[in-house]
Amino acid sequence: QVQLVESGGGLVQAGGSLRLSCEASGSIFSINAMGWYRQAPGKQRELVARITSGGSIIYADSVKGRFTISRDNAKNTLYLQMNSLKPEDTAVYYCNARSVYSHGYYHDYWGQGTPVTVSS
Repeated sequence: QVQLVESGGGLVQAGGSLRLSCEASGSIFSINAMGWYRQAPGKQRELVARITSGGSIIYADSVKGRFTISRDNAKNTLYLQMNSLKPEDTAVYYCNARSVYSHGYYHDYWGQGTPVTVSS
């Protein structure tokens, strides 16, 4: 089992910045990738950014150039630096850890979510 605890959300004005953190504990050796997802009211949860154990990174088109995902392996912590925030970035942000097994099977772990509100 993997436990994920997010922090860093809050209220910010448009154009501002926030940094989210996600501390992982438990069976972290089983994690192949970690990422951030978000869910806005009335919308489906969507991938924001993901980093694999090998260091490969992907971003949603809507956040490219504004958000940066990073990790500190010594602290078992994942970060999301969010700059130039827009009102449409308002959502609950969830930390995700994925363990990949054979035959394409995988298991996702989720944090409790941290809300981000961007005012115009």
